[in-house]
Amino acid sequence: MDLFDNQVSTTVVVTGVAALVVVTVSDLWRPARNVITIVHEAGHALAAVLVGRRLSGIRLHSDTSGLTLTKGKPYGPGMVSTALAGYLAPSLLGLAFAALVGWDQTAAVLVVCGLLLIGVLVMVRNVYGFFSVLVSGAVLFAVAWWTSPLVQAAFAHAITWFLLFGGVRPVGELQRKRRRGRARDSDADQLARLTGAPGWLWVGMFFFVNLGALVLAGAWLLG
Repeated sequence: MDLFDNQVSTTVVVTGVAALVVVTVSDLWRPARNVITIVHEAGHALAAVLVGRRLSGIRLHSDTSGLTLTKGKPYGPGMVSTALAGYLAPSLLGLAFAALVGWDQTAAVLVVCGLLLIGVLVMVRNVYGFFSVLVSGAVLFAVAWWTSPLVQAAFAHAITWFLLFGGVRPVGELQRKRRRGRARDSDADQLARLTGAPGWLWVGMFFFVNLGALVLAGAWLLG
């Protein structure tokens, strides 16, 4: 049992450090950020469907930006919920995955990842987006089909850490763009127009929720 516990602890630490390196090193973060964008747009899409909006499509771009198109009233709680979900989705999904790996449910993490990618693939409406989701799906399939349970567990830990760390960095990037006047249609600015609350307040909310998810999930994983 001690040997098993040591293996688990090593996996948690090594995958956490690896995920942190990917998120903090720009050359690694740039391609990896596509995964965060997929989850971000999936968050918008899921929220839109849950509040009764009609989902028209998802676009993923080579600059790692994305766009989820929905139809419905351009105001009200449904639109607010849809705009709110994007920046929170990676961190909240990472928090859910931390609970699953803590319960030794590696297979459930892989299944959820697969369902998310299938859902986005069905709704994606541009070539780059299709290619991006397809590559992510191929990696997931290879891990699930051809690797050992130990590798699958390491992958589940790695994607969990990556979502948690990767959910925080885009919020800082968003605020830097806003200061330069380059994000007038960002989620935070849309929420500002919908609610009257200033955009910086929404950015702060994104940051503290995502940071809180990281701290809580980290305590679960490392504990």
